[in-house]
Amino acid sequence: MSKQKVLVAGATGYLGQYLVKELKKRGFWVRVLIRNEHQKDTFDAVDDFFIGQITDPESLTGITKNIDLVFTTIGITRQKDGMTYMDVDYQGNSNLLKESLKDEVKSFQYISAINGDKLRHLKIFEAKEKFVDELKGSKINHCIVRPNGFFSDMKDFLNMAKGGRVYLFGHGKFKLNPIHGEDLAKVCVDTMIEGVKEESAGGIDVLSQNELAEMALKAWGNPIKITHLPDWIRRFTIWLLRTFTSSKTYGPIEFFLTLMAKDNIANTYGKKRLANYFKLEITSMKNKH
Repeated sequence: MSKQKVLVAGATGYLGQYLVKELKKRGFWVRVLIRNEHQKDTFDAVDDFFIGQITDPESLTGITKNIDLVFTTIGITRQKDGMTYMDVDYQGNSNLLKESLKDEVKSFQYISAINGDKLRHLKIFEAKEKFVDELKGSKINHCIVRPNGFFSDMKDFLNMAKGGRVYLFGHGKFKLNPIHGEDLAKVCVDTMIEGVKEESAGGIDVLSQNELAEMALKAWGNPIKITHLPDWIRRFTIWLLRTFTSSKTYGPIEFFLTLMAKDNIANTYGKKRLANYFKLEITSMKNKH
């Protein structure tokens, strides 16, 4: 049997890089979408590079030629360079789907985020879920992975803890289980191979925000100092931002503050522990100074 050919879009991002490594490890032939020649240096073992802009459909012609499976992690956390969530998360992925349908790609996987289907009113999710709807309605085998926060997103706690105190909204008892990119990449490839239609994915440690704050403080060797701010401050902040700033500013903050006020527990996967990740991060932060 000849090697299955895979395209990874969003390959230069945190998850994308792990995804490429995992696919290569399992013997797939891998093509990655990059924006320019310089990005080739990011990868050491890729079979083919395709240079194009996800937001420019004409530049994508031929991207899925002879491709069996497509993985896309395309999405932006912050709207910049004049690009909105609709331009990138929705339209960019839609452009890729059109090429995939034209070239009769077998399966298409989109990596969204946890509870996106329940939080469509958030700017970030409005665009992601519009694409999910389009993908589900298309004539292609689809797989939607909804990961919890990444380990890398938990650096906010680590940065706060460095100053000796962590601030949380409300009681801090809501739980989440962030996942490491390497563990998530395995889930993405497994679900695609197994033909799973939709899956939520988080790490093995299910932690309350209080436990996360404690872990971050302990990692720095600081005493446990957590300040619980009244929840109305969180709600008022969202209202203020929505009222007085553009979605470019409020999008990521609205997303973060909304997710902080509920449990976000995904199916547990992987082996990596957040405490170990924190230790490594602190070591690298200290070495930079």
